[in-house]
Amino acid sequence: MSDGYKELIKSNPDETEIRSFLVNGDQVSVTLRIPDTLRDAAKEEAALRGMSFSAFVRTCMIEELAKKGQ
Repeated sequence: MSDGYKELIKSNPDETEIRSFLVNGDQVSVTLRIPDTLRDAAKEEAALRGMSFSAFVRTCMIEELAKKGQ
């Protein structure tokens, strides 16, 4: 596993640098197990925002990880 994100955070980046790092990578498939109620709620919220479930999950992850720059 790469230490890319950990090393980036150690360099005290701004939020833009973190976001850029997080979105500039190859797409990979991920399988995770979550309660169906959580999945359904997230799918509904994604639809309300006009985005796919996958895009919604990516957005949430980026938002949380980008906080390290604040």
